[in-house]
Amino acid sequence: MRLNGTRTRRITAVMAVLLSAALPAEPGVAAEDAPRVRSGYAPVNGLKMYYEIHGAIRENDPPLVLLHGGGSTIGTSFGKVLPALARTRLVIAFEQQGHGRTADIVDRPFTFEQSADDAAGLLRHLGIGKADVCGYSNGGHIALQMAIRHPALVRKLVVESAMFHRDGSDPGFWSSFEHAKLDDMPMELREAYLGVAPRPDDLPTFFAKSVRRMLKFKGWTPEEIRSITAPALVLIGDRDIVRPEHAVLMFRLLPNAQLAVLPGTDHMTIVNRSDWLVSMIGAFLDSPMPPARPDGMEKR
Repeated sequence: MRLNGTRTRRITAVMAVLLSAALPAEPGVAAEDAPRVRSGYAPVNGLKMYYEIHGAIRENDPPLVLLHGGGSTIGTSFGKVLPALARTRLVIAFEQQGHGRTADIVDRPFTFEQSADDAAGLLRHLGIGKADVCGYSNGGHIALQMAIRHPALVRKLVVESAMFHRDGSDPGFWSSFEHAKLDDMPMELREAYLGVAPRPDDLPTFFAKSVRRMLKFKGWTPEEIRSITAPALVLIGDRDIVRPEHAVLMFRLLPNAQLAVLPGTDHMTIVNRSDWLVSMIGAFLDSPMPPARPDGMEKR
């Protein structure tokens, strides 16, 4: 589905202002070839939310919104793919409540519902009525929640290394959160947080709230997954924490879906498979929108 002329002009005008102070090109990269980058903070649902806008506006296509994983930052989840994605489209990435450069709201827990509402709030703040949404790990859970809770905002959906039900992973994965300690936090994520957080001393609280969100994970019913109207690409690694059988089930429940299982890939290394991810995500987003079906279902 293409954007209509009025909406396209409105988005183009807003983005032109946001990108007017773009950063200079990377060393050794011609200015006309380097994806432009703009960053800032937006007032969203009580947050001072950090966001970045990369690349250039494509007149007939919506921007791509990236939702990072739990305990992560933009860089740790998408550092390997973001520059390549931004060479062919406008990409918006932001850091969720308490993550990265976005300060926490002390008495507000981390929930997928609130994170989806925050993502929707940022899009509305930027004047964007519809976007493609790509989420990794917990960002994939937020992407599912957005597609269910804010369907009018989501054109296409990429769900990377995420599940819709606790059965999507082994029992040992869930029990590991019951006794999780700060020392268990991957060093890469810990260093990324401490390097950019406005209040680095909040790390223990940040870790505890992240663990609590996973302990309370309930997921979504098959009926809720079937209700998602946006075409979806389901991506996992063959050694992911998400079981391949679960990914197949999600693929079959989603009315319009594609499935890719990356070989020799686990939950942490999938973010490094930039060649595969960029080509698959780009081809999916650039493909024509499928025709609407009267019953919203597709038989497979």
